[in-house]
Amino acid sequence: MTDLDTRPAVDWLALGAVTITVVSWASAFVAIRGVGESFGAGPLALGRLLIGSFALGAIVLVQNLRSFRGLHSGRRWVKPNRTQWLQIISIGVFWFGIYNVALNAAEQRVDAGTTSMIIQIGPILVALFAGLLLGEGFPRWLVIGAGIAFAGAVMVGVVTAVTTTSTTKTDADFLGIALCLVSAVTYAIGVLSQKPVLRTIPGLQVTWMACTIGMVCTLPFAPALLDDLGAASAGATGGLIYLGLVPTALAFSTWAYALTRMNAGKLGITTYAVPPITITLAWLLLGEVPHVLAVVGGVICLVGVGLSRKR
Repeated sequence: MTDLDTRPAVDWLALGAVTITVVSWASAFVAIRGVGESFGAGPLALGRLLIGSFALGAIVLVQNLRSFRGLHSGRRWVKPNRTQWLQIISIGVFWFGIYNVALNAAEQRVDAGTTSMIIQIGPILVALFAGLLLGEGFPRWLVIGAGIAFAGAVMVGVVTAVTTTSTTKTDADFLGIALCLVSAVTYAIGVLSQKPVLRTIPGLQVTWMACTIGMVCTLPFAPALLDDLGAASAGATGGLIYLGLVPTALAFSTWAYALTRMNAGKLGITTYAVPPITITLAWLLLGEVPHVLAVVGGVICLVGVGLSRKR
């Protein structure tokens, strides 16, 4: 019997990590909208990254102490070389820093469904450049699944954008769309920078370092963050803490773990499940009733994601 025959058909740990990531990131779109009236785009990014950095740093510290004492079998701290430092800095600046500020600013102008749809241009860029630069190629089912999932995401976003409810913003303008595109591009740059460095450096270490670099990049917003915190309600502050702990510290860690066990193109396509989940959460938490065509688009997204994972 060959190694291929004994290899499990499904990597359940990677699948679980992907599921946590997708649901957490979908919830972030709703949470950002919920606290967007209390925090500016920059201060919100700084607060989120500050909380995420402290949470991740505490876990990294405990893990390395336990490993040093022989109580944990995980990998210890790895000193990055020059190339790896450049890759980690790229992740921190583009994905954690610029992405978060642009996303927050975009959601002040564009509704959550449309934002999550436009950002799905990012996985297409990831799949394209992973095939060209990382040697992952263009598997037939990946290309087919990407096309179907993107069509479903477009349907979800367009329908959401033109469906007016008491809680849905539909005043998307050119700047809002441009900010969504900036988020998509910086997301793609982050993923493509992250994949190579995860081959030799633990995912948790990379995530903490990148999050901290992103936090440092947003430190100029510290005075505004203090002002916003002083005026924010307990609910808005709680939303900020949630964004730092779950969609940032937890979800980026599970994403890094999954990226070490899957190719970047295929993993990127799984994020097409984000728009339908975002719509569902907005329906349940914000009272936004989705249009029937948005539900159809969500199903199409999930079908595309499923097809992209076929061998």
